[in-house]
Amino acid sequence: MNNVLHYKDYYGTVEYSEKDGILFGKVIGINSLISYEGKSIAELKNDFEGAVDDYLEMCREQGMKPEKTYKGSFNVRLTPELHRELARYAAIRGETLNSAVEEAVKMYIKV
Repeated sequence: MNNVLHYKDYYGTVEYSEKDGILFGKVIGINSLISYEGKSIAELKNDFEGAVDDYLEMCREQGMKPEKTYKGSFNVRLTPELHRELARYAAIRGETLNSAVEEAVKMYIKV
C-alpha cells in the first residue's frame, strides 16, 4: 500500500489505528492541521480530498492565502569543511552553491 496520498499539490499520510479499526492521516508539509479518516482506502482518499477542498474553501472565504506544502527552499546545515568543499566544487564548475546542492540532492534521490 502506498503510504502517501496526493491531491491538488497537497500530500497526506496514510496510517492505521488497530485499536479503532480505521485508517487516518494528516496533510504534511504545512503548519495548519488538516486530518481525515476512513474505514477503507476509498473512504480515506475521499475524506482526504474533501478535507483539502474544505481547507481551500475556508481560505477563500477568509481571504487567506492557502499554505503550499513545499515552497522549494530550506536551510541546510553542514560542517564548515563540507561547506568549503561544496563552495569550491561549485566555483570550479561555474555554478552557484544552490545549484550544486540541488545537483547533489537529485543524484542522491535519483530524480
